[in-house]
Amino acid sequence: MAKARSRAAARKVKDKWKAKTWYNVLAPQAFDQVTVAETLADEPEKLKKRVSEVSLQDITNDFRKSHIKLYFEINEIEGTNAHTRFIGHTLTSDYLRRMIRRKRSKVDGIYDVRTRDGARVRIKPFATTDHRIQNSQKKVIRDIMKKTIADNARANTLSAFVKTIIDGKLGSEIYKNCKKIYPVKRVEIYKTHVLSHPTTIIEEPTPPTPEKESAEAKPTETKEEIEEQPIEEADGAKEEENGSKPVEEEETKDSEELESTEEIEEESEEPEESEPIEEEETKVEEASEEEPVESEEIEEESVEEESEEEKEESSDEEPKKKDKKET
Repeated sequence: MAKARSRAAARKVKDKWKAKTWYNVLAPQAFDQVTVAETLADEPEKLKKRVSEVSLQDITNDFRKSHIKLYFEINEIEGTNAHTRFIGHTLTSDYLRRMIRRKRSKVDGIYDVRTRDGARVRIKPFATTDHRIQNSQKKVIRDIMKKTIADNARANTLSAFVKTIIDGKLGSEIYKNCKKIYPVKRVEIYKTHVLSHPTTIIEEPTPPTPEKESAEAKPTETKEEIEEQPIEEADGAKEEENGSKPVEEEETKDSEELESTEEIEEESEEPEESEPIEEEETKVEEASEEEPVESEEIEEESVEEESEEEKEESSDEEPKKKDKKET
């Protein structure tokens, strides 16, 4: 009897395992509903309030975000898909230890803030400095942290506020405000926890996609085309009313005028071409006649110069001869 009971119990366990089904765990809408994990359950209601831990690198495929861990809690189930909501995030311990060194100050705090849609969030920021600072300076830096975090949360919804924290925009804003008091080295939000979820739903404006813009531009083009078509049809109807005969007559007149102008141009071009040729020939002949005259003049000038030189030489030799005779 005991063996039979144990066998029946084993059969029941096997049946329970076979009854379980796989469910896809989806990230919230702020993270594009990416499939984060898969889980088993025999009943959908047992999936609720299960928490899954995911690295931001698995969602964005960015290695630089591997130190950020996100926590999602299952709250809704549709078929085999389990929808989640954001409940908090932390930074890895090795990342925090790399930022803290000896002979430096660490300024941290814990602040509870409320977002624009009514959610309560606990924020834990910290800042590091290059050197040790006084307690009075730490107090002023904490006050600046509290004020900037509260103002940013009051102006944004929960999803937008979480996005500014994870992207590092909130830390950079605190860094700029604290720089007036003391040159802080780095500011990080190392932990968040959602205490209560939004009580009111506020729809955030989404930027228009390029597909929608192209779809909106198409109707305007069609309207313009529709307006142009009647104008073209009216012009065509007017031309038909005027008739095709006058158009043909005008074309024939134009062709005759073109032919006559071409003939006149050819006649006028022929004599113009012959006249320059004759003028060039006469110029060449005149030049050939002038060249010998110039050469004769040059020869006469050279002969006259030689005769003058001989006369000068003879005049120089005569006084020399007289001197010799006297001596």
